[in-house]
Amino acid sequence: MQCDFYDIRILSGYSTAIILDNGKIEEISNSILKSAGIRALTGGSWGFVTTDNLTDLDSGLESAKELSASINRTVPGEEVHLAPIREKAISTEHSVKEDPRNVPIEEKIELIRDIEQHARIDGVTSTTVVYSESYARVQYQSSEGLDLEYDTFRTGFGVNAVASDGTTHESGRKSRFGVCGYELFKQYDALALAEEAGAIATKLLHACQPEGGAMPCVLDNELAGVFIHEAVGHAAEADLVLENSSILAGRIGEQIASQYVTVYDDPTLHEYGHYPFDSEGVPAKQTTLIDCGVLSSYLHSRETAGRLGWDGGNARAEGCNIPIPRMSNTFIANGDWSFEEILEELQNGIYLKGSRGGQVNTGEGIFQFNSELGFVVRNGEICEMLRNVSLSGQTLEILKNITAVGNDLTFHSGRCGKNGQTVPVSDGSPHILVSRAVVGGSG
Repeated sequence: MQCDFYDIRILSGYSTAIILDNGKIEEISNSILKSAGIRALTGGSWGFVTTDNLTDLDSGLESAKELSASINRTVPGEEVHLAPIREKAISTEHSVKEDPRNVPIEEKIELIRDIEQHARIDGVTSTTVVYSESYARVQYQSSEGLDLEYDTFRTGFGVNAVASDGTTHESGRKSRFGVCGYELFKQYDALALAEEAGAIATKLLHACQPEGGAMPCVLDNELAGVFIHEAVGHAAEADLVLENSSILAGRIGEQIASQYVTVYDDPTLHEYGHYPFDSEGVPAKQTTLIDCGVLSSYLHSRETAGRLGWDGGNARAEGCNIPIPRMSNTFIANGDWSFEEILEELQNGIYLKGSRGGQVNTGEGIFQFNSELGFVVRNGEICEMLRNVSLSGQTLEILKNITAVGNDLTFHSGRCGKNGQTVPVSDGSPHILVSRAVVGGSG
C-alpha cells in the first residue's frame, strides 16, 4: 500500500531506579525497552502504530499505512506538507567515563544510603532519595532515505528532606541529572548537596511569611529558568501556537520582552535535554526564541514548520509515542551584571530562590510559581529568610519588567510533561532583576 511518507523509530535500552524512603529501600526497578513506533502519512491523515515485534516491522508499517489511508478516506483533513530537511543528520555514539552498568547495585544502594544520612541532620524528620540511570539506542528510518542512529546515557539523583517542629512541615530539595554515566558523582558533591537540602528544610521552619504585594524582586538561576521554560518555552511550541493556545501566537518580530532578554533552546548542548537529531531525523540546532527582547521563532515539528514556513528540529517523543514540538535545553542567555551588582540595583525587595512548581496558562499568558525560599533584601543586603513565597503575573509584563540579567548562567535538569508524554529537559538562566512582580504567600 502506498502512502505519502512514513518513518520508523526503533528504541532499545533499559532504565533503573532505586528509591530510598526514610532509610528503607522502597523500590528497585529495572525496565527493558525494545519497541518501535511507526508513522504513515496519507494526504492529511497520520496512521500510527507501536510494536514490540522488531523482527517483523513490515507488518507494522503496513498497518500504519492502512490506518492512515482509512482515516483519510473517512475524515480527510487538510493535506500535510512536511518541511524539508535541509541538512542530513549523522549517526553518533555516546561514550561515558564510567558506565553505570559496570557499577554493582550494592554500591549504588550504599551511595544513596550515604546521601540519605547526610540529609538527615538535626531537625529533619523524613527523607527520600531517588537514583536513576538509563541507556537508550535510537534508530530512525524514513521513506525519504534516512537511516540514522544514536545512543545516550542519563544518570542522576534527587534528595528531599522534610523538617518539622510538630505543627509545621518544611522541605528542602536538591538534585543533579546529566547526559553522562556514573562519573556524575565525581562532578557533583552529592553528600554536600544532601546536607544543604536538610539545612534548607530546618531553616525554613523559622523563616517568616512574606508580605504580599507588587514589588521588585530578584529571581535566582533555578526559578528564572523555570519561568522561562514554563511561561515562555511552552508558549513557543508551535502546536500550541496553531491551536491558539499561546500568548505568543502572531507575535513573531514583536518586542515582547526587555532588550536585555535573549532566550535560546539548544539541544546540541550536553545538558539533560540533549539530542543529536530529533524524533523526525532532523539535525539538532540552536533556536533563538527571543533576540534582545524580540520574538524570533517558535519550536517546530516538520508538520508545524510546513504549515508556518519554518524548519523542523524540535519534535520529540517519549519512548515510541508520537513526536510533538517540545523544548530541550531552554535558557536565558548571560547578561553583563554580577549578582552583587543586581542586589545593589534592587536595593529593597525580595530575592527568590529555587522552585516548588506552579502553574501557567499559555493561552492567557498568566502564571503562578512557588519558590523554595526567599529573602528580604534591604539596601542591597540579603536579610531574613522567607518561606511559602509565590511569584505571579502576566508573562509579557514580567518579560518587559526584566531590567538586569546576570552573568552567571547555570542549568537545572528535570522532566517535562505534555500531552501525556514526559521527556528529559534542562532550563537555565543567570540571576535576573524584575522591576515589578506580584509576590505573595503560597502556603
